[in-house]
Amino acid sequence: MKQRLFQTGVMAIAIVLAACSGEKKGGEAEHAQEPAPAAATANPTPAPGGRTIVVEMHTDETGNYFKPNKIEAKKGDVISFKLMTGVHNVHFLPDSNPGKSGLPPASDMLQLPGQTVDIPVTMGKGKYYFQCDPHAALGMKGHLEVED
Repeated sequence: MKQRLFQTGVMAIAIVLAACSGEKKGGEAEHAQEPAPAAATANPTPAPGGRTIVVEMHTDETGNYFKPNKIEAKKGDVISFKLMTGVHNVHFLPDSNPGKSGLPPASDMLQLPGQTVDIPVTMGKGKYYFQCDPHAALGMKGHLEVED
């Protein structure tokens, strides 16, 4: 019986030490450098002669929407999608832009007012559809027309 208690005690100590070891690793991970939030990422600079076009993302009593939701831009411009209220993302869906290449990937969800997603206009001439994924069915959609 004493031997069984001794073995149980040794196992309990081993488990506690293993758990402590795991906590230390978790603590180290907490101190690892985390990616900067979207608002703090480096903003792409428009090409010479280009401009930055700000598109606000809203949730309010009128709904969920991009303002403006129709954008005209040229190659070399940068579109800065800025979160005003709500939780939103920007997605240029390949299915909604058939035959188009160079589409930016879907952005992360923006959650803090002032965060931005900056998209350099690198696509060819044409019309491009974008949306906020969780609010597309509620009408949060827009169009980008890239001109020469």
